[in-house]
Parts: sequence; structure tokens; C-alpha cells
Amino acid sequence: MSLGRSTLPPSIPWNFAAIPPEESNPEECRVAIVPVPYDSTTSYRGGTREGPRAIIEASRQLEDYDMELGREVYRVGIYTAPEVEPHVGSPEAMAQRVRDVVEPWVRKGKLLALLGGEHSISVGAVEALRDVHPDLSVLYLDAHGDLRDEYMGSRFSHACTARRIWEMCPLVQVGVRSLSQEEMAFIQQEGLRVYFKGEGSAPSSWSVEDVVRSLSGKVYVSIDLDVLDPSLMPAVGTPEPGGMGWEALLGLLRAVCRERSVVGFDITELCPTAGPPSCAFVAAKLAYKVMGYATEGEPPRV
Repeated sequence: MSLGRSTLPPSIPWNFAAIPPEESNPEECRVAIVPVPYDSTTSYRGGTREGPRAIIEASRQLEDYDMELGREVYRVGIYTAPEVEPHVGSPEAMAQRVRDVVEPWVRKGKLLALLGGEHSISVGAVEALRDVHPDLSVLYLDAHGDLRDEYMGSRFSHACTARRIWEMCPLVQVGVRSLSQEEMAFIQQEGLRVYFKGEGSAPSSWSVEDVVRSLSGKVYVSIDLDVLDPSLMPAVGTPEPGGMGWEALLGLLRAVCRERSVVGFDITELCPTAGPPSCAFVAAKLAYKVMGYATEGEPPRV
């Protein structure tokens, strides 16, 4: 766990992985974490606004050393930015706010790590990254299609996130096992790349290699935690039976990070009160794993 690194009087910083200030300089860091406690368009279980804080709190108990990668990932430099204040008056305005907040980090070449909050926060991040990386594609990991054009009066609802992203750049979806008839018709009409999980799809109908080949050189990875099996991750806003296991998810993320340049990612839809505290730790470890995969081979900065 992240204690005892600093030469300052004993204290535990409140940031991701409890990294002391001298090891989390925002100018020198490789990773910029942006917490977004927002869930204004949630349509089932509210409380995902508490997700970022729960993930950061749990991350303070992570071991610095990653056994798989054989290194202390935090040494690339991880900075935790202040929380983004929610704009509760307009989901579209909130997407713009996220874009404005993350754009400076993106233009500095930082690996963006967005912590949600509901999945709609991804739209602003993708827009900012697309402007810097015209060849951007998005790997969208979610139990749901999120391809509605409008839901409950908003085109920026969490149920429309993938649709808004598709309008900006190529989209590859993995883990989908629940969608509407409208969404299925849209997938078939537009020829979207959707790799289903469960609900009649054959277990071997697609491979990790298929997913990687579908992605461009620069990739943003958007992770709704309900892509995981609810036996591992019950603490989500909209749970769905079935889903990916821990090793399968890590295998996919590892391959994507090694074969493509991952320029940012998000972890969304943690609803801490809907499950045990272990769910926040799973989310925190997942974020740390992606940071490690995406910066593999890079020299330490601290």
C-alpha cells in the first residue's frame, strides 16, 4: 500500500494511490486523473456521483508494485486534479464542461484518466481528444448499447453516450448484452462494430485480435463497470446479468495498450452504495492496471 514514501512528516495525501506531492507534480506527471462526480441523467439507481471519491479512497490501499508488469506504476507520475463541479442544469453543458477541463491535459500529452460518475461524461473527453488526435477511435466497454439518439428528453443522457461518440469518431463496442430494438436496428443499418457478450451470442464468436484490428492507431478506452459480471461488480447504476470476468477484461486491455497507443480512458458508473466496498477497490485497481498497460516501457519520472 502507498505509505512511507515521503521524507516529510508522516501524512497520507488524499489523492489517487496516496502519492506524496513531490511525486505527483502536475507538470511532470504522465497521467492526469480528472474526477467527475456527475449523475444527473441516471435512469435507474442513483449514486454514481459518489464513484470518483470512492475510487480514490480505495486506491490509497493499492500496492504500488504491479506483479504482472514488474514495476511500480506510479513512478511515471500520477496527478489527481480537483473534482469537476457538476452542471445540473444541462447534460449538454456538462459535456462541454468536461471537454473544457480535460483539453489542457490532452494538449500537454498526458494520459487522461477520467473517473465517473455516469457514462455521459465520456462525450466531452472524446471531443477534446478527437480534436488533438484526428485518427482517434474509441473502445467502448459496456453491458448496454447506449446508442439511443434521445432518452428521457436529452440527447446527452447516459443512454445516448455511444451514439454521440459515434458521431465524432469510429466506435468499437465490446460486452454489450442489453439494448433496445431501435439500437439493434441502428447497429445493423450503420454496420457498427459491436462484439456482443451473452444473450445468444456464441462464446467464441469474436477474439481479442478481432477487437484490436478494429481500432485505429490512437485509442480512447471507455469503461462502464457494468461490462463486468455483476458477481464481481454489483455496485453499478444499471446492472445486467452475465458479463466479462476480471482476467478476460485485463487480457483485452493489455492487448489494446500493447498494440495501439492509448491516449486516455475512463472508469464510469460505480455506484458505491449498491455493493460492497470491494467494488471501489476493483475499480481503483482497474484504473491502475490501465495506467500501467498504457505506459508500459516508459521510463519513470519520479
